[in-house]
Formats: sequence, structure tokens, C-alpha cells
Amino acid sequence: MTLKSSLLAFTAVLAFAAPAFAADKSGDGEPAFRELYKELVETNTTLSAGSCTLAAERMAARLKAVGYSDDDIHLFSTPEHPKEGGLVAVFHGTGSKKKPILLLAHIDVVEANRADWTRDPFTLVEEGGYFYARGASDDKAMAAVFTDLMVRFKQEGYKPKRDIKLALTCGEETSGAFNGAEWLGQNHKDWIDAAYAINEGGSGQLDENGKMTAFGVQAAEKVFQNYQIETTNPGGHSSQPVPQNAIYDMAADLTKLSALEFPVEFNETTRAYFTKMADITGGETGAAMKALLKDPNDAAANAIVSKDKKWHSMLRTTCVATMIQGGHATNALPQRVDTNINCRILPGTSVESVRQVLDQAIGDPNHHVTILEPRSPATPSPALDPEIMAAVDAVSSKLFPGVPVLPTMTTGATDGIYTTAAGIPTYGISGMFVDPDGGGVHGLNERIRVKSLMDGRKFQYQFVKKLADL
Repeated sequence: MTLKSSLLAFTAVLAFAAPAFAADKSGDGEPAFRELYKELVETNTTLSAGSCTLAAERMAARLKAVGYSDDDIHLFSTPEHPKEGGLVAVFHGTGSKKKPILLLAHIDVVEANRADWTRDPFTLVEEGGYFYARGASDDKAMAAVFTDLMVRFKQEGYKPKRDIKLALTCGEETSGAFNGAEWLGQNHKDWIDAAYAINEGGSGQLDENGKMTAFGVQAAEKVFQNYQIETTNPGGHSSQPVPQNAIYDMAADLTKLSALEFPVEFNETTRAYFTKMADITGGETGAAMKALLKDPNDAAANAIVSKDKKWHSMLRTTCVATMIQGGHATNALPQRVDTNINCRILPGTSVESVRQVLDQAIGDPNHHVTILEPRSPATPSPALDPEIMAAVDAVSSKLFPGVPVLPTMTTGATDGIYTTAAGIPTYGISGMFVDPDGGGVHGLNERIRVKSLMDGRKFQYQFVKKLADL
């Protein structure tokens, strides 16, 4: 793809927006941060009706307003995807031999239907100690915090030893759409090249009473991959049915897949997570975790731990039917049925090997399981970097005393698969604590606690400085 210049649009946005960015004299700059966060959240960046390009231009305008030069900022999009652009910016250090730090956040959001929401999903509402809006948490909270850091560092005259880079990208929420992180890794790795990236995916956990229970550091993530099962039949008139039926064949295949359970496997991250979680949890479940760590084939221990759907998914590759399409008329025997199987694959496991397991479970050579494009990179998990963990421990112990730090593996997927594949180890570290239900992310009435957002902002300010001064 060829890079499309956004210079004219950017210049227009800057000229319009720059006067509003007055210096914040409140001390830690929270009012200015709230203004930035509100602007980003209220910029619609859904694939159907929004524009990541506009959001990126608005954040670039804020960086320019505090002194970032044209050479410090790259706005990018492509002719094929003019509204799915992004931003890369750099805050220069004093010349450390160490490679830069990359702050990575996606600015696109999941679709939201106003009729379904209690509040307008694209108006930021503060109510009852929460911020409500689509993207209030995922992932505009981190995008706003990272952009705010770049602004504050410039305003303070901060002189880090190493460069700090910011990448705001589009496409994380929509499989098959243009993905900015993937595009950067393939076309402009020089813009984002870094020792490692800090990304979404690792959040703190709150219990039902709002108490902090664990600080998560995502050091691994599962691989997102869609497969398709197809059953076919010559069809015919529905008044003369025959035993062979594409819908019945598919029903039989899906019944077999519903019983498919991949084996328990531990990697460095999940072994460390369950080792610590066993002591935190205690009781029968904690004992089961310890037993499973000793013997992954312990069926009784597996049954106890896997009652929790999150832990069940952390322990293994999972595959589930998510969409089905079939038949062509209400009065005709179906000629074709297609089902989408969404798998979340343990890192290091090949996409093809999972396809083979699905094939074997179905056990019918006439029913085809195919890998749907785009094919996700099956990237290995980065090692737990001692430099990062030491900085996390130092800052979290000061801001969140007594809260254990847990390395974790997200059961979803983030843009970290693309940056890791490009040779930039990527870790999910937010410093933001979420409710047990996840705060409605991807669902109705998405929310984040105001305190959690501000705590995350404080954490990132100290955490990034610790890394940048090494």
C-alpha cells in the first residue's frame, strides 16, 4: 500500500483546535486530561460511521500545540482506507544507547446502537463515580493517558534518557479491516521500532466491593483465528426429503465440536499466574490449582479450576461456533451450510494444527474445515522482561500497596500480536482496575471508574518515566 498524506486535513484541524489548548496550571494537569479524554471519546471511531483519521488528527493537534515538530509526528492512512488512519509520534531522549519505549493504543471502538444504550454512547457521561461511553475503557482510556503523557512530558521540559514513542492505531476491533499496527509493522517498522511496547490487555482486578485484588501484567495473549465448516448437498424439493441433509450434517458436526476440549497447557506466564493465584484464592480451588500445576492431566483438579470461565480459557486453546448460515429457500432442501468457528489459540500453537484437531473431531472427510483469512500470526509469548517487572513492582507498591502483581495471559487478542510479530515484545500494563464484569466492554453501557482512570494515569506517568530513565 502507498502512504496517503494527511497534511492538509491535519493543518486544518490544527489551525482550528490549537487555540483551545491553554496551559493547565492545576498541578498534575487533570482538567486538561479530562478535556483530551472527552474529545477522544466523543470522536466516533466505529468502522461503520466514524473516523480514526479524524481522532488521530485531533490528538496530533494537541501534540503540535505544545511544541512537537512536523518531524516528530507521522499521520498515516491509505487510499483504500482513508478513515482508518493513525498517528505515530516521538518524544526524544538525551541519547541513551537503549532502544526506545513504544506506547501502543488503538483508537477504534466496537459499534454501539443508541437505542440499546441507557445514555448516548458517543457522549462522555460522568455519573455515580463512573465514566460512561463507548470506548471510555476500551481503548480510549489508555490512548488518552498515553497522549496526555506525551503532552505533559513536553510541557515539563522532561529529559528522558531514551526516546518515547506513541502509536495510536485503528482496526483492532474489526477482524479483516485495515489494521494500523499490522500496517506499521510491515511498512514502517522504523517509526515504531522499540525495545518493547506497552499496550492494553493487563488490568487490575476489583472484587464486588471495589477492593483491589490483583495488578495484572499481560505477558502473553491468545491468537484469534476464524475457521469455517462447510456441509453441502444436491438439495431438492422440501416435499420429498431425504436422509442426507446439509443442516442435519452440520448439526451433527457441531454436536461433536461442542464436546471438544483441548488439553491443559501451561506457558511461562500462566504457570506464574496460577502459582500466585493458588495462594491468593486458597481453599479447594487454590489446592486444585496447585494440583493442576503438578499434573496438567489431573481431571478432578481441572474440573474445579475450569468452573471459572476465565481460568478455563487461560488453561487451553478454545474453539466455539459463533455464526451459521445455510439454506436458500423455505421450501427447498438446503444445498450448503457454513458455520464460523472462532478459536482462541495458545501462543506458540500453529493455526494449522488447530484446524487438524477440528477436522479430527468432526471425523468426516466430506465436511471441510478451512482457515479463514486473514490468518493471525502465531507469535510466541515474549519473556517476562526483568526491567519491566522491576518498574511495575516499584510503582505499583507505592500506589497500590499490598496488591499482588500477577503476570497474566489475556484470553482475547490485541494489536500486540502484530507488534510482537514485528520483533517488538509487547506487554499489557494499564494500571487501571476494572470491575468483575469487565465494565461492559464491547457491550452495553461501557464504563470505567473515574478513580481507576485517574489511578492509571498516575501509574503510567511514574512507570514510563522509570523505564525512560534507564
